[in-house]
Amino acid sequence: MIEVELKDGSKMELEGKMSVLEVAKKLSEGLARVATCAKVNGEVKDLRFEITQNCKLEILTFDDLDGKKAYWHTTSHIMAQAIKRLYNDVKLTIGPSIDNGFYYDFDKEKTFSDEDFAKIEEEMKKIIKEDLPIERYTLPRQEAIKLMQEREEPYKVELIEELPEGEEISFYKQGEFVDLCAGPHLMSTGKVKAVKLLTTSGAYWRGNENNKMLQRIYGISFPKASELEEYLNMLEEAKKRDHKKLGKELELFMIAPEGPGFPFFLPKGMVLRNILEDFWRKIHVQNGYVEIKTPVILNEELWHRSGHWDHYKENMYTTKIDGVDYGIKPMNCPGGMLVYKSKMHSYKDLPIRAGELGLVHRHEKSGQLNGLFRVRCFTQDDAHIFCLPEQIESEIINLMHLINKVYSMFGFKYTVELSTRPEDSMGSDEDWEMAENALKKALEHENIPYELNEGDGAFYGPKIDFHIKDCLGRDWQCGTIQLDFQMPERFDLTYIGEDGEKHRPVMLHRVIFGSIERFIGILIEHYAGAFPLWLSPVQVKIIPIADRQLDYAKKLQEKLSENGIRVEIDERQEKIGYKIREAQIERVPYMLVVGDKEVEANVASVRDRKDGDIGQMNIDDFIAKVKEEVESYSI
Repeated sequence: MIEVELKDGSKMELEGKMSVLEVAKKLSEGLARVATCAKVNGEVKDLRFEITQNCKLEILTFDDLDGKKAYWHTTSHIMAQAIKRLYNDVKLTIGPSIDNGFYYDFDKEKTFSDEDFAKIEEEMKKIIKEDLPIERYTLPRQEAIKLMQEREEPYKVELIEELPEGEEISFYKQGEFVDLCAGPHLMSTGKVKAVKLLTTSGAYWRGNENNKMLQRIYGISFPKASELEEYLNMLEEAKKRDHKKLGKELELFMIAPEGPGFPFFLPKGMVLRNILEDFWRKIHVQNGYVEIKTPVILNEELWHRSGHWDHYKENMYTTKIDGVDYGIKPMNCPGGMLVYKSKMHSYKDLPIRAGELGLVHRHEKSGQLNGLFRVRCFTQDDAHIFCLPEQIESEIINLMHLINKVYSMFGFKYTVELSTRPEDSMGSDEDWEMAENALKKALEHENIPYELNEGDGAFYGPKIDFHIKDCLGRDWQCGTIQLDFQMPERFDLTYIGEDGEKHRPVMLHRVIFGSIERFIGILIEHYAGAFPLWLSPVQVKIIPIADRQLDYAKKLQEKLSENGIRVEIDERQEKIGYKIREAQIERVPYMLVVGDKEVEANVASVRDRKDGDIGQMNIDDFIAKVKEEVESYSI
């Protein structure tokens, strides 16, 4: 008998070996119909995978992330099959699932056009209608190479030749189409329902600019046509909210050709940025943090000591000073440790919570740059917490409360992910086990549901990542808490314990915004540029109907400014309707329209960005209304 433990903790017995799909059918015919793949002892497997021994089993559907990935990976193979049917000269490379859909890279001399997209989609629909069974099989190394050579797929041959000796080489076949692939995949092409090809772009083979430029086609698929339609509507809305477009229109930031990946913040963008930084400082003072500032350039020896030179050098910019190699910091952590080391600490001093808005530089490839989302210099809202081992859980819980408070201020909901030890890591098994257990314990103490992301921790410790969800339902990884036993060891950090002896502190790395620049990009898209009043670079626009009301408008401006309200006057000799439309395009929260009647009554006609004309108001009453809205951080 084989015992299978299911996701809910219940157990079932199998009389002999059985495929995952057969187990799903025993549980429910409905579940078997919608199942896409499974997790067996935590590893993602095909539904065709045979269970031969006791295990933990979780049947996955399109509602699960790994279930989606199997669905989208299968669709990438359907796309590749369609393209091979249509174009004889195409060579296959790779076609993985990604966070939102899939792509496949092709070597083809002629560029794919919009007309090609329509043909490919039509052929994909034919393949789906054919409902071809998808079969998995393995081959020895030389036979695998021979198969791909016969099929004239040189990129596949290259991939096989680089696989370690003895590694299983698996293929997936659907009809006449065969692809080198580790899987998992659906059981047949007919399981895919609604598909859409989205965009095409260039991509170097294996991401190396010295290799050939390929053509990458992105696509998406869903089990229902209505889900595809909803997704395409979301993409259209996302285009309208594109932070690069709005950043230019609202005069917030720019990227100059003289500095690709290095954003320039314009006056209104600086107002927004300073508001965020002031808010950050305020909440950190309230939560017992001190603020520090560390240098942007530090010598190579420091980066060897921290481990960044060995693990991160390809992403660092370097320079020479007096013949000595220096690194421009990609992270703030080593500087924070030098600050800690600058004086002796007692156990009574801990925890020390040191925050830093630190400018860092990382080398990103030009093809990966994307407005404020992917840049080469950015400001991390870092904090490093040095604490006693017995303070770990309470400090992590405090951090989770702080992160929850900040995200709530902006109206963000979020999900949590726990990332464990990667292959490229430092430290002992004992340290990693202790660190991972501490993070799990804190999450469970707060009853916070989380996804386990095996092997995706930092090289020095496991981490908790916070993924905020914007108004379009898109996920953005921003906040993180990383528990680190390694850096204090490498930097020989100590404190004097109650016993009078030296001990190692435990270190927590943490960001909330992630980076100021990227968070601003997210906010622009989340609010479509219509920021809450407390965040808006211009909170009030005064619009005189004619020049004769200009003196009164300037008196209103002075009074509002004295009360800390950010205000502008539209002095242009334009029609009032045009000025109002312009202020609406600029997403100004409030407009004060003043004509002869308003001047005579010492009032202003107030227009709300959302509700339109809300009538005349006494200026003192309006100021009180604005201040109350700002002070409450209303969204």
